[in-house]
Amino acid sequence: QLVESGGELVQAGHSLTLSCKASGRPLSYYAIGWFRQAPGKEREFVTAMTWNGGSTSTADSVKGRFTISRENALNTVYLQMNSLKPEDAAVYFCAANLKWYDISTSSTSYDYWGRGTQVTVSS
Repeated sequence: QLVESGGELVQAGHSLTLSCKASGRPLSYYAIGWFRQAPGKEREFVTAMTWNGGSTSTADSVKGRFTISRENALNTVYLQMNSLKPEDAAVYFCAANLKWYDISTSSTSYDYWGRGTQVTVSS
């Protein structure tokens, strides 16, 4: 099970950190991705990391502003979001990929999903 937290209303230009905590099987078994979905839009890839943090992949729209990290000992993955823009507003989801080396940008590659946390950015 994956549970996201940390979403809230923030002003544009501010920062926010999301957390994704896993229960059950250790998080170290998985590659983890973050996706987001805004109203009326398709779910889109944000960033992903292999099981040990050795490789990452990040969408161009957030590159340089968002950073993924993980603490396997705490079974938690983080998404640090800086310089937030109104267009970053969405429900953010974390997802686990059983292929621990696979940092796919496709949502269909991920096996388990959290329920999401809402991020709202005011201009």
